[in-house]
Amino acid sequence: MDDRKIKRKLAAIFSADVKDYSRLMGNNEIETIKSIKACRELLFQKISDHYGRVVDSPGDNILAEFSSVTDAVACAVEIQTALAAHNKDLPDDRKMEFRVGINLGDIIEDDERIYGDGINIAARLEGLAASRGICISGSAYDQVKNKLPFGYEFSGTQKLKNISEPVLVYRVLTDPESAGILKYKCIKDDPKYKRRKRIIAGFIFVFLMVGASLQFKENTPFNSGKHRKIIKQTLMSLKIPDKPSIAVLPFVNMSGDKEQEYFSDGFTEDLITDLSKVSGLFVIARNSVFFYKNKPVKIDEIGHDLGVKYVLEGSVRKVGESVRITAQLIDSKTEGHLWAERYDRDLKDIFSLQDEVREKIVSALAVQMTSDDKKRISMKDTNNLQAYDYYLKANGLCSTMDLDKLAQGRVQLQKAIDLDPNFAKAYAAMGKTFFTQWVFGPDKDPAILTKVFEWAKKAIKINPDEPSGYSILSHYYLWTKQHDAGIEEIKKAIALDPNNPEWQASYGELLTHSNQPEQGILLLKKAMRLDPKHPVWYMYGLGHAYFLIQDYDQAIVTLEKAVEKAPDFWPSYLLLATAYDARGMKEKSRKALENALKENKNLPNEKWEDLLPYKDPAAGKQTMEALKKLGFYK
Repeated sequence: MDDRKIKRKLAAIFSADVKDYSRLMGNNEIETIKSIKACRELLFQKISDHYGRVVDSPGDNILAEFSSVTDAVACAVEIQTALAAHNKDLPDDRKMEFRVGINLGDIIEDDERIYGDGINIAARLEGLAASRGICISGSAYDQVKNKLPFGYEFSGTQKLKNISEPVLVYRVLTDPESAGILKYKCIKDDPKYKRRKRIIAGFIFVFLMVGASLQFKENTPFNSGKHRKIIKQTLMSLKIPDKPSIAVLPFVNMSGDKEQEYFSDGFTEDLITDLSKVSGLFVIARNSVFFYKNKPVKIDEIGHDLGVKYVLEGSVRKVGESVRITAQLIDSKTEGHLWAERYDRDLKDIFSLQDEVREKIVSALAVQMTSDDKKRISMKDTNNLQAYDYYLKANGLCSTMDLDKLAQGRVQLQKAIDLDPNFAKAYAAMGKTFFTQWVFGPDKDPAILTKVFEWAKKAIKINPDEPSGYSILSHYYLWTKQHDAGIEEIKKAIALDPNNPEWQASYGELLTHSNQPEQGILLLKKAMRLDPKHPVWYMYGLGHAYFLIQDYDQAIVTLEKAVEKAPDFWPSYLLLATAYDARGMKEKSRKALENALKENKNLPNEKWEDLLPYKDPAAGKQTMEALKKLGFYK
C-alpha cells in the first residue's frame, strides 16, 4: 500500500453471515449453495437500495459499508424481514438465517478494499447476534437511538476477541411494542436500578452516620448545630456544572515498554492543560484523573465520583519515530460515544496532533471558544521534540517531596532548557523544585527562595502568556510576606488558565494569610471541586482557614481527612493538634503532636515566628500562642 494514497474515513460497517452454515453445507451442499446465492442477491439489492456498498462476500459472509448508520440499521432490519419471508416455506433444517453486526468506526480505504479495527468489531458483533438478530456497537447506537422506529436492548460492555478496548453492545428490537424503548439485559445496567440502589445505600449511609454522630457527640464537645452542619456537608455529592464538564482519563501506554509511560502521561497532561484554558469548559484536574490510572474503571462511576458529564479515554502507542493515538469521548450518563478517532502520525507531528484532538473534543461538546481562549491555546510551550521529552521525564521526578528526585528532575529540566532556551514552562518547573525544597527540606536558607524568584521571573520574561511563572512567583511573594504582590501574580495565572485548581488553591492560601480566610475558604473549595482527588495541601489550607475563623469543629473534620489522606504530611498533624487543644481534646492533641514530631524531627528548631507568612500580626500571634500552648515551642 502506498502511504501517500492512504484514505481514512468514518463509516458504518455492516457484517453478516449465516448461522450454522457449516452444518447446512454438510447436510446438502447443492441446496445450500442455491439458497445462499438467492439470499446474497437479496442482501446485495437491499444494501444498494439503502445507499450501501458491498465490499466483500466470501462464502456465507457479506461485508458492506454505509455512509450513514441509520441507513445501515434500516437496511439490516429490512433484510431480516425479507429473509423471514424467504425462509417461511422451508423446513427448519434448511432455513438460511443470518446474523448481522453493525459498527461505526474509523477505516482505511485502499482502492475497493477497507481495513481497520472498526471492521473487526462489526464481525465480532455479528458473532454475538442471535439467529435473525442484529447487534450494534455503542458508537452506532448513539447515531440511531432517536431516529428509527425500533427499540434496543443494552447487552452490556463486552470484551471482544482481539479488540483491545471493551465495546458497548446493543440488540435491535424490531417488534412494534418495543419501538422507542431501551431495555436492559442485566438489571444492574439499568440507571433506574442504579439510582434505586444509590438511594437505598444513601439511606443506610445516613442511618450509619447518624448513629456514628450520636456516638461521636458523646465523646466530643461539639454542639449539635455544628455537628448537623458537618454531617450535611459530608453527605453532599458533587453536582454536574452548568457548562460542559469533562474528565480526561490517563491515556494507556500501549507501547509494550514501561519506560514510555512518561510519554502517555505527558500527552494526557498537555491535553488537560489545553482544555482547561477553554473558559466554556469545566475540566477536572490532572491529580484527580490520575487517581484512576491502571485501575479497572466504569465510566458512569467516574462521572458520578468526579461530577462530570463527559469522560475522555484513549491510548498511546509510541514505536520508534511513529505514534498512534486513539481517543473516545463518552457520555458518563448513557455511556454512549460522542466521538471516537484513531491517529497514526510521525512523532514529529505530536504537537499538531494534540491540537487536533483538543479541537475535536471542543467541537463534539459544541463549546464556542472566545478570542481569549484561542489566544491562550495558540501559545506553544516548545517546538523542540527532544526538549519536550526531557520535560516530560522531569515531571514525574519533580512531583514529589523527595530532595534526591527533585535534584534528578532539575537535570532533566536543564537539558530541556539547553535545547530550547525559550521553553518558559521548564523555567517555571525549575523554580517550583526550589520552592518544594525550601518548604519541605530542612534548610530554610533565603538563598533557596531567591532561586524561586529568579526562575519564575525568567519564565515570565520569556513567555508572559505562560501562567505557571506567575504562580511560582506568587509563592515567593507569600513566603517573603509581600502579600499584595502575590495576589496580583496569582490573579494573572488564573486569567490565563481559569480551570487550573492549583492556581485557585494558591489564591485561597494567599487570601487566608492576608487576613481574608472566609474568601480563602471559597477559593479552596472551588479548587477541590476542580480536583476532587486533590493534593493534601488543599485540605490543609481549608483546615487552616477554618482554624483562623475559630471554627474549630470544621477545622478538626477537615484536618482529620487530611491526615487520613496523607499520613506523612506533618503540617496537618501540627494544626490538628492546636484545633484539638482549642476544643479541650487534650489526649487527641497530644497524639497529633507526637505524629507531627515523628514526621518532622526538626520542628522544635524551626524559627516559626519568622517563617509564618501572615500579613496580620494578630493572626500570627494566634497561631504562635496555640503552638506555645502545646509545649513544643518556647
